[in-house]
Amino acid sequence: MPVDDADLIGPRDTAYRLDLTPAQLKVTWTALKTFFDGLGHDEHDVRAVIGEVLEKLPSEHDIRAIDLDLERRRAR
Repeated sequence: MPVDDADLIGPRDTAYRLDLTPAQLKVTWTALKTFFDGLGHDEHDVRAVIGEVLEKLPSEHDIRAIDLDLERRRAR
């Protein structure tokens, strides 16, 4: 069955929203940054997309200020 282009998510449309706890945000940011840093120069398209995602997240300083131990204690 053919897909109508009107039903597709556009390249600049929001595809998904995600609510994260501070601990989840820190882990997500760290995983993306580690992945980004590990990519080679020939993977510029993936680096560009990951860079766009990282720009949407709080700054590195704000992320590093999240204390995972404290967040885990708060969750109990």
